Amino acid sequence: MEAQSIDVMTGKTRAFALADEVFGVAYNEPLLHQVVVAQMAGQRAGTAAQKNRSAVRGGGRKPWKQKGTGRARAGSIRSPIWRGGGVAFAASTSDYTQKVNKKMWAGAMRVVLAELLRQGRLQIIESGDLAEPRTRLGKDWVKQVGGDDFLLVMGDIPLNLFLALRNLPRVGMAGYQDIGPADLLRYGRVVMDCEAAEKFAEVYG
Repeated sequence: MEAQSIDVMTGKTRAFALADEVFGVAYNEPLLHQVVVAQMAGQRAGTAAQKNRSAVRGGGRKPWKQKGTGRARAGSIRSPIWRGGGVAFAASTSDYTQKVNKKMWAGAMRVVLAELLRQGRLQIIESGDLAEPRTRLGKDWVKQVGGDDFLLVMGDIPLNLFLALRNLPRVGMAGYQDIGPADLLRYGRVVMDCEAAEKFAEVYG
């Protein structure tokens, strides 16, 4: 399968061959949904925690005898109904990770890359580094690729380009080895250099 790659610096286009086994697979919604949900679940911190009555310090002694005082019976001063007591239904730390095997992950990556290409949301580019790490130059570079709201995926992001684009809120950057299906779907477009496309073909082909 062929796509048009654009040289950002010169504006010239040329034909670039994409691997059919990666960028030409059929759409598989159940697989993609399962892997995206698993990836997003794995990003949850799960650190919400409160102390229940057993975790609050103190309260080991019965405050008064069971009978004969005229007061309601109490076994601990750390009961949830007491001031300074524990939380009745305390939140605890949780692990939300879901198991996704390598074949499922690779299959979902192929599905999302092929679907982005079919929808015209995947753009192949050739780009060198900028002369200086200036945000102004970065904005000009973004205009050359058709505006912001995209994820830039490269085999190796040049330093000046990285520094020039990192302050732009609607431009994401990642190496090909650091992204998953959910990352590719988060932006309106995916701008990918030829090296990253070749690496995807090697890893998922």
